[in-house]
Amino acid sequence: MCNMTFEEPCGDNATERMDSVEKALEEVLTAALPQGCITVGVYEAAKSLNADPDNVVLCLLATDEEDVKDVALQIHFTLIQAFCCENDIDILRVNNMRRLAEILEGVKPGGESMDLHCVLVTNPQSSAWKDPALSKLNRFCRDSRGLDQWVPVINLPER
Repeated sequence: MCNMTFEEPCGDNATERMDSVEKALEEVLTAALPQGCITVGVYEAAKSLNADPDNVVLCLLATDEEDVKDVALQIHFTLIQAFCCENDIDILRVNNMRRLAEILEGVKPGGESMDLHCVLVTNPQSSAWKDPALSKLNRFCRDSRGLDQWVPVINLPER
C-alpha cells in the first residue's frame, strides 16, 4: 500500500513524470543553446532580467552540495527567485551542475569554466518560442506552484 500526500505522488507514475520533466529540460537547453537563447551566470542573469524580463521563459538555479553553505549565493538566489515570481517567470532548482555543464557545453572558449549557478532561457528574438518540451516544463512549474512548491527541484541524471 502506498501512503500519498499532495506534495509527494508515489509509485512509478511519479518517477516517470520526473524522468519526463528531466528529459524536457535537457531538450529545452539543447534547443536553446544554438539559438543563443541561454544566459549563464548570476550577474549576467540579473542584468538580463533587469533589461528584458518579458523575454525570459525559464530560470534555472543550479547547485551542488558544497554550494548550500555559500551565503552570498543563497542571497542572490533569493533575490532572483523573488524577481522571477513577481514577473511570472518559471523557476527550477537543478542539482548536478556537472551534468548541466555537459548539456550546456559549460566551458568558455579560453578553457575557463562558466558560472552555471543561474541559467536563463530566453525567447529567440525572431518569434515566440513554441516548444513542446518547454510547454511540459511550464506545466510542471504551474502544477508545482499549485502544490505550494514554488521552486521545484530537478535532479539531472548522469549519462
